Amino acid sequence: MAPPSHGAPLSGEVASNIARADYAGSAACRRCHASYFKSWASSPMHNMTRLSADVPIHAAWQGAFRFKDDDVRFERAGGKRYLRIESKSHGTSLWQVTKVIGGHHREDFAGVEVASEGAAPPGGALERVLPATWMIEAQQWRYKGYSVMSRERPYLRAGAVWSRTCIFCHNTEPYLSTILGALAGPGTQPYQGEVVDALLPPERRWKFQITDEDALKKTLLSEIDHLAGKRALDFAAPLAPSAVVAEAVKVTRARFYASDLIEVGIGCESCHGGSREHVEHVGISPVLEPRSPYLKVVAPPGLSPTALRAQRINRTCARCHQVLFSQYPYTWEGGLRAGRGAKEGPGGSEINSGEARDLLLGACASAMTCVDCHDPHAPDNQARMRALDGPAGSAVCIRCHTKYDTPIAVRAHTHHDPAGAGSQCLNCHMPLKNLSLDNRLTRYHRVGSPDDPQKVEGDRPLECALCHGDKTVGELVTTMESWWGKRYDRVALTALYGSLDANVMLATLARGKPHEQAVAMYSLGERKVRAAAPLIAAQLTHAIPLVRYYADRALEEILGRPTGIDLFQDDSAIKVAADKLLAAAPAAP
Repeated sequence: MAPPSHGAPLSGEVASNIARADYAGSAACRRCHASYFKSWASSPMHNMTRLSADVPIHAAWQGAFRFKDDDVRFERAGGKRYLRIESKSHGTSLWQVTKVIGGHHREDFAGVEVASEGAAPPGGALERVLPATWMIEAQQWRYKGYSVMSRERPYLRAGAVWSRTCIFCHNTEPYLSTILGALAGPGTQPYQGEVVDALLPPERRWKFQITDEDALKKTLLSEIDHLAGKRALDFAAPLAPSAVVAEAVKVTRARFYASDLIEVGIGCESCHGGSREHVEHVGISPVLEPRSPYLKVVAPPGLSPTALRAQRINRTCARCHQVLFSQYPYTWEGGLRAGRGAKEGPGGSEINSGEARDLLLGACASAMTCVDCHDPHAPDNQARMRALDGPAGSAVCIRCHTKYDTPIAVRAHTHHDPAGAGSQCLNCHMPLKNLSLDNRLTRYHRVGSPDDPQKVEGDRPLECALCHGDKTVGELVTTMESWWGKRYDRVALTALYGSLDANVMLATLARGKPHEQAVAMYSLGERKVRAAAPLIAAQLTHAIPLVRYYADRALEEILGRPTGIDLFQDDSAIKVAADKLLAAAPAAP
């Protein structure tokens, strides 16, 4: 299905598409856009958040799973789902499930604490993220948060308040509510709205320009009234816009609940913006660019119309797909989260959900768009994604890079068989090295080249080793230099790998950062390198549980059977089980 037209810029009076009053709801789109509506209605995007009750779920809502000395039990009564936490250190608590989050690769749950099954939640009870995630492919439970680079925890407990952590990216809310922090500027108290520009180099940032302070204040005070039920500030007073924005941040953080959403789940207007004007006057086309009479977005100078269109689409996706999950400090390109926003700052995210931000960081941010590969309206993108791993993916790139449209040109550029995997554009320029939600590797979306010095000298493993995992550091960099006329710092490479004679993947496993180790283990497992099994088994007690799962998967690949090791038990028990597993396995050839 081709993406719809995104409309032309409005002429005359500027229609608004960012405030609560500007939204019509997805149901209003159905009359004219029936085919898109039908497809979207069954898509993972739309079903990102679902009300609980009897909504179908993938999770096996029965039995229990044990985490060290604690248990989570899954119960049902009166048509409702309950989750009982029995913690040795924190006692027993019962939670009624109110929200199901996700459903493509995993399912998370939110709920309110109750005294007993069937009991009403106490007044003002907050929905919290529950500590159980169902991994759909693996068909097993996992501690919530262990699909990202979070550290090991000592016990089970309910997590953060759902309305302060998850609500914006997984549902449809007024766009204005998500940019309050950017309008308020540095020093604003944290809340879940975050604009991607703070995560980009200065020259790639777009800015908000207030064009009518009184109109902005009036709109924000109306939203404050809606959320708080009473006016906290007097509009008649000579308030600076900053004071009103700061109050809006405070009230949004404290008082924005599910009932304040435009709709539950990802609606049409999550991407296309508030479309009430379009519904009432069909000749006014919706646009992806945020619009209002009191606020406008200013792009960096010099962008062509094509570049503006591409970036508007990518920034729409980056409203949510921008995150660097957890407090894990490292990024690709040898970067640190603490340096984000600096011109030489962090690289791209090492895990899922940062894809749109990574695309905006890369070489094709003004030409390639997310919808060139992904159909946000589709019920399932898997077949399309598999096709893009081959010639179909290269065809997307050749639209601009026409000089590589012949086998001779491809061979000269890649030094590989034009029909082979080494000549598929995505394998080198968007390599499979990010950690996915299903313990596999997914594509890194910061478009670049494996011979970029920043990657070669700052990251492990060398990206060429993702296909050539049997090579040493010296062999690969020498070949890369001869092919592409580059020179790499041998001192820097020795510091990364210990020796130029070291195997890239084994050295990455021994010396790498946690996300680099996970990539190395995946590669070693795919190649069934039996000699790596002891090094991989040592990572079954890694401080970051997600890395343990990559170790477990790699051992399964190498040994040809499930390990049977319970990764939720104490580290000492995991080590004993790992030693027994290796002792019973055939010796390395």
